[in-house]
Amino acid sequence: MAYDLDSLSLDDARARDGIKWAATAPGVIPAWVADMDFPVPDEVREAVLRRAGRDLGYPTWVDDASVPPLAEAFAERMADRYGWRLDPGQVRSFTDIAQALQVVLRLTTRPGDAVAMHVPAYDPFFGTLRAMGLRLLPIPIGPDGRFEMPDEPARVVLLVNPQNPTGRSFTRAELTDVAEYAERHEALVISDEIHAELVHAPAVHIPFATILPERTVTLTSASKAFNMGGLHCSVAHIGAPAVRDALAAEPPNIYGSPSVLGVDATIAAWRHGNAWQAEVLAILDRNRELIAKRLPPRVGYRIPEATYLAWLDFGITDAAAFVGREAQVRLNPGPIYGGPDTHARLNFATSAPILEEMLSRITRAL
Repeated sequence: MAYDLDSLSLDDARARDGIKWAATAPGVIPAWVADMDFPVPDEVREAVLRRAGRDLGYPTWVDDASVPPLAEAFAERMADRYGWRLDPGQVRSFTDIAQALQVVLRLTTRPGDAVAMHVPAYDPFFGTLRAMGLRLLPIPIGPDGRFEMPDEPARVVLLVNPQNPTGRSFTRAELTDVAEYAERHEALVISDEIHAELVHAPAVHIPFATILPERTVTLTSASKAFNMGGLHCSVAHIGAPAVRDALAAEPPNIYGSPSVLGVDATIAAWRHGNAWQAEVLAILDRNRELIAKRLPPRVGYRIPEATYLAWLDFGITDAAAFVGREAQVRLNPGPIYGGPDTHARLNFATSAPILEEMLSRITRAL
């Protein structure tokens, strides 16, 4: 099945009522929040309509935090994509990645504990660490995308792979360094792999749990790879036995569960969305290269190995504000990710006409 994903016009895009477009001023092109401008796969839409038309009552798994059909679909996906054969009985469901992260941190840390994390980093994670009284131990990522693990021990390594906002897809050697650090300091690794299916060849995604299973909790969702963040459905593979035991000791239903619509949509995406995803990846691959061709050389840009996010160094103070004011393109500012204010993050998951206009505006402003 062929999808028409690359012809969206600015006028049509402005009719979208999600936060990306609806919360952006008229005349401004939004490239900030990490939503794609593509419609979901037909199979996902049909799954939601089918469920709504059939039965929106309590599902058979209402009191089961593992949600068996979701866990089984996740296990199938991991085996098919990465050769990772996991036990579906070790999979738990959550509404989203942030909730799952906070639950695991709540069960495994105390205020004052150090959490090692690559910086710049996904901005809500900073807020989570502050709110829970945890201490950030930064692992700086250099302009070349490389990093070195710190000497200081941490209770937890919060690994985001592929990395947001830099677009790094970490190599096996880099992940092995993280694993050796975790073993040396007896640290838990919480691996956020929500962008795993958005890796661009020749890079490949390596699930961290295939390297250090007994110390790893893997968090993921179909929300980024299939553009359905509003459905709030995620999974956690709990490879670490101590975390499984801690979760089992919690009161039933304390963390809730995803909706039946989110579960059905996720299963449909994982089992039937490959053709749609292949077209999306082809567009994203072209777009990441287009940015390098269209922006002036003065803009520092390392073509991302994964995601649909460009981490740009404009070399000017308060770069995102400048681009918003002078180019009428809304970007996310570098400081919210722990980066310098000369940097900004650009979401390039959009059609060719919109991206071309966006880049033209930025080039003229510069």
